[in-house]
Amino acid sequence: MKKIINDPANVVEEMVRGMTKVYPQYIKKIPNTTAMIRSDEKSMKNKVGIVSGGGSGHEPAHAGYIGKGMLTAAVAGQVFTSPTPDQIYEAIKLSDHGKGVFLIIKNYSGDVMNFEMAKDMAEMDGIKVKSIVIDDDIAVENSLYTQGRRGVAGTVFMHKILGAAADQGVNLDEIEELAQKVLPHINTIAVALSAATVPEVGKPGFELADDEIEYGVGIHSEPGYRREKIKPSKGLVKELLGKIDESLHLDANKKYAILINGMGATPLMEQFIFSNDVYEELAERNIKPVFAKVGNYMTSIDMAGISLTILEIEDEKWLEYLNYPVKTIAW
Repeated sequence: MKKIINDPANVVEEMVRGMTKVYPQYIKKIPNTTAMIRSDEKSMKNKVGIVSGGGSGHEPAHAGYIGKGMLTAAVAGQVFTSPTPDQIYEAIKLSDHGKGVFLIIKNYSGDVMNFEMAKDMAEMDGIKVKSIVIDDDIAVENSLYTQGRRGVAGTVFMHKILGAAADQGVNLDEIEELAQKVLPHINTIAVALSAATVPEVGKPGFELADDEIEYGVGIHSEPGYRREKIKPSKGLVKELLGKIDESLHLDANKKYAILINGMGATPLMEQFIFSNDVYEELAERNIKPVFAKVGNYMTSIDMAGISLTILEIEDEKWLEYLNYPVKTIAW
């Protein structure tokens, strides 16, 4: 294992210190935690706080999306491990500015349990808290760490849409309703060329031969649905887009936003080649995306691979929220 670290046991703490030192205009560390919050959180007065988080190793998620127009706070657990309820609770308390807090939770057993516990603790303090559990990964119905589908890169679209709504003064009940409407329209699927290596483990989560790929892997190196010989980018796009089409029923009369996401070790050159093939494949269906992002948005440490997320734009307001200006590290 070759990594630019000091002590594998201190990776998250040192990462948080580094992020907050480099970007004090956006984020600051919540004392005695590895959670981070907007440096200008006072400007959230009379607005709903939006909090997310999860295990570290998915950077820039989630702290990279803290700031005006997106998240109020993000809680960083240990690598691929849910943050503890007490840390989430501290983030909720500091994110409440009189209008309540909304939690965006990826569908992993530990995250769901710990965020729900923190929610209960906050409600005992009189803080209004609502939440959504993101399950956008269509690759497998159940995985090693979930009941139901996993929450992956499509979570970032939820950060963006709900964050914009909150910044415009939408109330807590309306944000919950918006989240519930958006969620079924987000589909994601990934392919891996190699697995992630957790620093404290020191070896990849699974082994692929030099000429192998695996479809449907999760962001913690969870297994996918099929392993086969590597294909050109066009072949990968046909597989992933085909799976999304089966689920979302792509329609030339509808509008779509896409997120092409590098898993951590995939060069932007390859991401843009893949993007070109996605656009060409969609054009054959007479579809031109109305919104697109390409880059590393929800990674898996050093996994080589890519994920494709498609959001069906059911309401023009959603597109307005996607284009709403933000001040964050990573969007």
